[in-house]
Amino acid sequence: MRKIIFLLICCYSLQIKAQDASLAYLYFRNGEYEKAASLYKTLHEKNPINTSYLNYLVDCYQQTEDFNKVKSLLNTQLSKIPNQHYLWVELGYNYQLQHKQDSAEVYYKKAINSIEKSSNQGYLIGRTFQGNYLLDYALTSYQKAMELNPSANYNLQIASIYGEKADLENMFKTYLNLVESNPNYLSSAKIYISKYITDDPENESNKHLKKLLIQRMQNNPQNSWNQLLSWLFMQQKDYGKALIQEKALFKRNPTNLKSIIDLGSIAFENKQYIISKNCFTYVLENTTTKEEQITSKLYLLQSDLELNAPITEIENQFNQIFNEYGKNINTLNIQLKFAEFLAFKKNHPSEAITVLKKALKLPLNEFQQGQTKTKLADIYLLTNKFSTALILYTQVQNKLKNHEIGQSARFKIAQTSYFKGDFEWAQSQLKVLKNSTSQLISNDALDLNLLITDNAFKDSLKVALKKYAYADLLSYQNKNRQAIDSLNIVLNNFKGHPIEDEALFKQAQLFEKTNDFDKAILNYLKIIALNKDDILADDATFNLAELYLNKMNDIENAKNYYKKIVFEYPSSIYLVDARKKYRKLRGDNIN
Repeated sequence: MRKIIFLLICCYSLQIKAQDASLAYLYFRNGEYEKAASLYKTLHEKNPINTSYLNYLVDCYQQTEDFNKVKSLLNTQLSKIPNQHYLWVELGYNYQLQHKQDSAEVYYKKAINSIEKSSNQGYLIGRTFQGNYLLDYALTSYQKAMELNPSANYNLQIASIYGEKADLENMFKTYLNLVESNPNYLSSAKIYISKYITDDPENESNKHLKKLLIQRMQNNPQNSWNQLLSWLFMQQKDYGKALIQEKALFKRNPTNLKSIIDLGSIAFENKQYIISKNCFTYVLENTTTKEEQITSKLYLLQSDLELNAPITEIENQFNQIFNEYGKNINTLNIQLKFAEFLAFKKNHPSEAITVLKKALKLPLNEFQQGQTKTKLADIYLLTNKFSTALILYTQVQNKLKNHEIGQSARFKIAQTSYFKGDFEWAQSQLKVLKNSTSQLISNDALDLNLLITDNAFKDSLKVALKKYAYADLLSYQNKNRQAIDSLNIVLNNFKGHPIEDEALFKQAQLFEKTNDFDKAILNYLKIIALNKDDILADDATFNLAELYLNKMNDIENAKNYYKKIVFEYPSSIYLVDARKKYRKLRGDNIN
């Protein structure tokens, strides 16, 4: 019984102590330092070993300028626990707050000299200096501790200090030293370095890092430098340069092609299809596994599709793959892409539906079934079979509610409802997707929801929006000429309506698809003329630059519109890409 009573008393005491600590911190956070000091003083006296209470009490006294209390408190603590050498830093800082720099430096030197007697104190002393923003002293402390104890490694802390001092070159050198001493630090180094670099190769941090990596590759070649340089190029979206580094790594260790496969897929996602093809061609030339062969051939096919290779050439590639690997689970993704090709490129939806229905008879898992049913629904939507499409999308959404496949199906339910003119139901689905785990789906949902909201506000019957949605459906169905004509009706009948800029932009994109480049240019110019601060104005400006560069081979106009993005739209998502292309067209050396 006595033991139980003792335990209850202990538990109660701990609970009271925890409550006091929480209340003290609440006072401290709210700037009520005298109240906080009263509680922390009691907590410290009862727990002199707890450095947290001591540190908060010092902070409270300093905030209220009770510097003598700090001096007395710290001296008392040092007399009780003499090996707490980091407190000399606090004593020195207490003098510094009183503008007594000479006295402060006496204690700073005392703290640093103590590291010679006990090098394991170096970390705590360095951290205390760093916590008080005494960065040079912190640097000296860490470096001295490492000199005295070669097994100690404070390079992360040292690099962090160089970062705080904006000494980029020494910061990067320190991270590279860390990797050089142990390649296992490579991932950590990337995390820290990523805080300082951007996707702009002209950024000073990027240039510093690139220079240091090239120097190390020349003076002390090792895989880590190629890996970091490849990673840097990927941050800058210089995927071709990244591939050069990855090839060099593979030649030294020709066992793993994963990094080149990853690079190829990232290049594809960023629409750099030639680079993606180069990656997967290299994989095909060097792989011996069927899985990597099939993956590579799928990406090569998709790249050719995006690059508008001849339809007969694409179809031959599909047939060669099926002849070699068969139509089975291993080639399911290629079968899905083949169905999409038949429906959207060859305009043979019935053949595509047959391909997918056969695929559904394979022993698929629930995720493969979801992908296949979604693709089948897409093709039913192409043929105006809205109800059948909605049934399939709903089946997938219900089955895989929390998976990206299910969220994609929910978006397609909303999109189908939008095409039909059922905007309220569409928005009810889109609101759920705002917090989708997929950023792409979330962004698409926000964009479509914004389109409906913006263009339904001044039009209770939503007549203009229904006309636009119908044109959007025709565009989805690859009926580009009909879509252009429908958008003409919108533009003629709803001048001044919020839908006007959307219709001009959509029509411009369709003109590009049909190679009516002059008409596309005219539409983009109309958008900018309507309102140069409009949400689509920078899109129109960037598209003009791309069109002049890639379709018209008009370097001067392309350069002018890239320049317009750089100087007139500094918050545009196209800024970095536009700046890079503008400098290249201007003749700058951006390598």
